Amino acid sequence: MPHVCTLIFLLIVVVAVMTWILPSGEFERTMVETSTGERSVAVAGTYQTVEKVLEDGTDLRQGIPQILMAPGKGIQSAVEVLAFVFIIGGVFQIMARTNALNMGIQKIVKKLGTKEILIIPILMALFGLGGSTFGMSDELVPFYLLIMPVMFAMGYDSMTTFMTVCLSATVGYAASTINPFCVLVAQGIAGIQGNPQLVFRMIQWVIMMAVIITFVTWRAMKIKKNPEKSIVYQDDLLKKKEMAADVDFNQDMTLRQKLVLVIFLVGMVIVVVGLVKNGWYMNELSMCFLGMGLLMGIVGGLNEKEISEEFITGVKDITFAALVIGLCSGIMVIAQDGMIIDTILNSLSNLIENSNNAMFVAVMYVVQSLLTLLVPSSSGLAALSMPVMAPLCDLHGVNPEAAVTVLQYGNQLTNLMSPVAGTTVAGLAICKISFGQWWKTIWKVFLVMTVLALIFCTISAGL
Repeated sequence: MPHVCTLIFLLIVVVAVMTWILPSGEFERTMVETSTGERSVAVAGTYQTVEKVLEDGTDLRQGIPQILMAPGKGIQSAVEVLAFVFIIGGVFQIMARTNALNMGIQKIVKKLGTKEILIIPILMALFGLGGSTFGMSDELVPFYLLIMPVMFAMGYDSMTTFMTVCLSATVGYAASTINPFCVLVAQGIAGIQGNPQLVFRMIQWVIMMAVIITFVTWRAMKIKKNPEKSIVYQDDLLKKKEMAADVDFNQDMTLRQKLVLVIFLVGMVIVVVGLVKNGWYMNELSMCFLGMGLLMGIVGGLNEKEISEEFITGVKDITFAALVIGLCSGIMVIAQDGMIIDTILNSLSNLIENSNNAMFVAVMYVVQSLLTLLVPSSSGLAALSMPVMAPLCDLHGVNPEAAVTVLQYGNQLTNLMSPVAGTTVAGLAICKISFGQWWKTIWKVFLVMTVLALIFCTISAGL
């Protein structure tokens, strides 16, 4: 696969060519009152074509100058979202520097002691919460190295380690509640304020996590009784020989680290209350997360220079994801300037005009899954697809939150099986598991999760 930036630039070129081929046109739009404020929506049945050269001389056909300007204009158009993403990246790097999360996990494992089977559901619930609330993804890498010796010592295999860490976090990410890199970014681009389906998202998280925790725990118990039945049994014999010394679980969690976790939990509660009660948007969310970051840094024992340096490091680490958002917005800039977005919307609307909600969300789900193969990043995919998907929901007469729910599941469940998804590839590489072994282990549960996801998306469309 080419680099994602190359793919996005090629999409900009393709869309520019489309402005010469597809007719330009537009819907009439009106402001409607929703439970979270006013939104501008397209009015069904009002689509009209327009000439490629407007009366004022503006040529809607996009050429080489427009193509080269599109990335910059895309970044400018997404500046509010990008500012939010940069702040989130810096804040979580400050938290990572305190090592509070790692020590918290170690303390839980140590406390469980001989009740080893409980380690799997407890860790999976924690990683699932991480995925659902703050988009835990790249942070997973050290946990494979931390947990694998523990799993081997208890009689489980490396596949159990991978599923405990990656599967739980990815499914938690798919069933996002207040994930700033998925739900909040997508809602922001769609103009939805306040996370109106938050309670429903919480219910989804509980159901999805119950399914995978049950599966992983059942499989782990079966493998412990008959280790030879593990698909990675022969490989694990070598891994155990190569495994470094056991992890030191005798380190004590400091008071500062405990306070950092308390601040994080309190901050997430404030975010939820702000979303539900006050309809918070990007600026208010940025305010809350930045306040959390500063407090975690101070309480974690970092001085002002260290806090600043860690924040900058976090911003640097998240720059690629932010760049993808800006570049994807550049695709939409070309389509908007060429006035072909409404033409595409009108065609899609006519195609699914007589479909029910289940068929409608299924079409959106397939589209998002295919786009994920090109743009694995949830925030990048939101920038690419939400300007089309949310208005499409309006035209079909369904809740635009369905577009957000479809984005969550279509993106993350596809990434769970995709060879171009960084988080999955990294986890399998560390655990030394092949994609063939992974697919053979998970495909049945994957189908169950996909069916559940489509059911949730259909319900979301009707709320």
